[in-house]
Amino acid sequence: MTRLTTVARALLTTFAALLASTTPGTTARAGTDPKAPEDFVALRSVDPTIIQEMRYVTPHNFVGERIDGYRQPICILTRPAAQALHKAQRQLLRKGYTLKVYDCYRPQRAVDHFVRWAEDLDDEAMKGEFYPNVDKTRLFADGYIAAKSGHSRGSTLDVTLVRLPAKPTRPYHPGETLVPCFAPQGERFPDNSIDMGTGFDCFDTLSHTLDPRIQGHQRANRLLLKGTLEGLGFVNLAEEWWHYTFKPEAHPDTYFDFPVARKSLTSAH
Repeated sequence: MTRLTTVARALLTTFAALLASTTPGTTARAGTDPKAPEDFVALRSVDPTIIQEMRYVTPHNFVGERIDGYRQPICILTRPAAQALHKAQRQLLRKGYTLKVYDCYRPQRAVDHFVRWAEDLDDEAMKGEFYPNVDKTRLFADGYIAAKSGHSRGSTLDVTLVRLPAKPTRPYHPGETLVPCFAPQGERFPDNSIDMGTGFDCFDTLSHTLDPRIQGHQRANRLLLKGTLEGLGFVNLAEEWWHYTFKPEAHPDTYFDFPVARKSLTSAH
């Protein structure tokens, strides 16, 4: 009996020691996220008038669910990019428009989520809207999905124009009938953006900024956005009318992974 008691006590002691050595460490790792460098800011602290419709916090995106790393619907950028965007906003407000951002800084974990989704060829829940004419096996080869994104460096954003006074965009309802992103504006999802010829994140060559098939007011709208932003140091990605990077980048070679959340910011702003 004494021998059994001694063995039991030894086992309990060992178990308690294991808990003491593993539990706090596991909790610390789970609760600790990287922080943003000091030159990253919330766009709202620099310009509260720019509309923020952060699509990857919602299921209304090409994946069809909230994307990893997007914890709050806020735009985070390097301060120089945010300040340049503020200057663009001041110019556009005088012309009766406001900027609207769909995405800004994007953590690497979100890019990894996109990659996992692209590799799952059976998941085509959002094909009807975002890539109706693209075979999912071509997403990497055609450049729609990549293992790294300039968004993760903090000076890239996805942006459009909204005519003032801005009307709200109605909520997306998961499971609703999907309409191709290149359908006429009155038929595709009713974004409050002015007509750019396609919706945001439209995986199609019609999204190329200067695609010759985009003419009239649609082309003029793209050129208004392009001309305004490029005049302030932004560079457009030719394949996406909504995609701009402020140059020179503050972190041209670093891909960050802090979450999109206010507490990721090291400054009060």
